[in-house]
Amino acid sequence: METSTLLILALLVALVVAYRIYKPSPFSNIPGPEPTSFMLGNLREILQQPAGLAEFEWQRKYGDVVRFRASFGTDQLMVADPKALQHVLQSSGYKWRKSPVRREIARLTSGKGLAWADGDVHTRQRKVMLPGFRAPETKYFVPFFISCAEAMCSGWKGTISGTGGQSHVFNFPEYVSRATLDAIGQAAFDYDFGSTNNHENELANLYESLTANAFSAPPDIAVLMLDLFRHVPPAVMEFINDHNPKLKVLHRVADVANEVASGLIAQKTEDIKGGNPNKDIMTFLVQSNLSENPKSRLTEEELLAQMRTLIFGGHETITSQFCCYDRIARNPQLQARLRAEIRATEEKIADRGEEEFTMQDFEEMPVLNAMSKETLRYHPVAIHLYRTAYEDDVLPLLKPIVGKSGEIISEIHIPKGTQVIGSASAYNRNKDVFGEGKYHSFEFNIDRWLEGRVKAEVSLGVYANLATFASGIRSCIAWRFAVTELQAFIVVLLRNFELETTPKLAKIRRESALAMVPTIEGELDKGSQLPLKVSIISKTEV
Repeated sequence: METSTLLILALLVALVVAYRIYKPSPFSNIPGPEPTSFMLGNLREILQQPAGLAEFEWQRKYGDVVRFRASFGTDQLMVADPKALQHVLQSSGYKWRKSPVRREIARLTSGKGLAWADGDVHTRQRKVMLPGFRAPETKYFVPFFISCAEAMCSGWKGTISGTGGQSHVFNFPEYVSRATLDAIGQAAFDYDFGSTNNHENELANLYESLTANAFSAPPDIAVLMLDLFRHVPPAVMEFINDHNPKLKVLHRVADVANEVASGLIAQKTEDIKGGNPNKDIMTFLVQSNLSENPKSRLTEEELLAQMRTLIFGGHETITSQFCCYDRIARNPQLQARLRAEIRATEEKIADRGEEEFTMQDFEEMPVLNAMSKETLRYHPVAIHLYRTAYEDDVLPLLKPIVGKSGEIISEIHIPKGTQVIGSASAYNRNKDVFGEGKYHSFEFNIDRWLEGRVKAEVSLGVYANLATFASGIRSCIAWRFAVTELQAFIVVLLRNFELETTPKLAKIRRESALAMVPTIEGELDKGSQLPLKVSIISKTEV
């Protein structure tokens, strides 16, 4: 296997070098950084540095569209211009498609589900799944989010009591990832993974640091292969990856998840035929699959894949939760504002004779909503949105750039086959949209939302004009699920605990691993880490 992979790599290198020598770049006038090497271009900066660091520097120096070098001198574009992103992600349909290598990564992590699908297959899968994620359905999930967060907090209180003190340091990724897996299981599948209290749960253990272990700090050879695999037919990519022993963790995740999903589908089918269906997303999909209309159905492989898609997507989005708690711990005043709003809302809930928060309560909490938006702006989940032009196109710019020749460029001609990286990180820090001065886009400040300082000339995305959940036909269908889950966990944690920093946060590193993953510098082998001091507070404390 190793020999065949090396032979394919050598052939690709020869082809790419020859192509580069004989075909001039159409982007030679677009400013950008000099490559750090001929073999890898600027790819090390994007994939091996902390998340977003290279794009922020390039944006500052060259503007919102930047030419950078991929392997062996080939040119690609980094795009953070609002109008250009809107065109690529939102206005062009399937003229711009998810890049083949990224689709293959989606297949490895989630199977041939919605994250992998393209074209007509993607349209059909999305149409089948979308009704399960509308606002009315999301309201039904809130109690599951709250109960799973409370279960985690109960375990923490037990640990703290066992120490004889009032506080303890917890590694948030370890515990929050388990609680959110349980929340996803209960809300999406009516299935209790039990991972919060059972640390022997294999599926939970596999997912806990999956992205950090599988995709962070890729070596040079992996960076090169990721780029060159753009030129490999999908069937060949699939064969190589399915027989690659270095991907055994991903293969095991697929086996375990498919086994669980098969059992769930059988149970859901039996419940539906017995006239006792539940309201979870998997039941909805199984019901759709009993339809005689082929456009309303998924294949068996696709149905199994949707479970993995939801679990992996859910685990990607919790990285924003980690960063949210980091920000809360670092800012006691912000923490006090959130807790005061939570206490005030609890009083309103009691006045109406109820005990627990609803989605409407979350929607009526301005500080909580501002915190959610600022967290997802400053710490986007999907940091890179890879797209490939499937036909010649023209990329419009909201803010013209100055070419290397001095020419003012307001649109860029894109040849078929061009790959661009939509930078959610750089767009979400765009100062023309998210502010300067006191509300500078590079500062974490929830008041930009409370005081109306976000000025968007171009509509982008599904939530708060952010690129965090992408946009258009490939926007994240579960964005309401993710936002509501984040808000529920914030409420439950802050009504139970005070969060404080620990010395290790001085070495925090926001690793680029498909999503942004918090790690400790020099301890990447330990996976995701965010150690915070957690102290029990009384119900009357504000």
